[in-house]
Amino acid sequence: MPARVETRGRARALQALYAWDVRNEEDLLRIAALAWDDLQVALPEREFAEKLIHWIAASRTQMDSDLAEVTMHWRIERLGVIERCILRLGIAEFAQGVTPPKVVIQEYVRLAERYGSARAASFVNGVLDAHARRVGVLT
Repeated sequence: MPARVETRGRARALQALYAWDVRNEEDLLRIAALAWDDLQVALPEREFAEKLIHWIAASRTQMDSDLAEVTMHWRIERLGVIERCILRLGIAEFAQGVTPPKVVIQEYVRLAERYGSARAASFVNGVLDAHARRVGVLT
């Protein structure tokens, strides 16, 4: 069974965010557009991914501060690139309030397993769960 549009959109958002992060580029929206153009991302996936990327571009400073609160005060730069990108995407999706929080956590844990490791997946699970409880979207 093919992956849902949202699942593919999350992976596309991760690809764009990763490309931006490793390039140390300022313009996230430009890097995302270039990545999606190069990959010829289908419109429904792109639209889903764009919502996440736009939220991150507009809210990154606050989001990184929120992340520091639930990562035992680790500086965001000390996190692995995959973990950092996945956590930012998860927080962006929580903020949109469309997808149930448990589904958000599950989807990003799967991305961490796919692109990272079992250890990364466990870390992502713990941080996203703690963040969701901290902001009151999960009890």
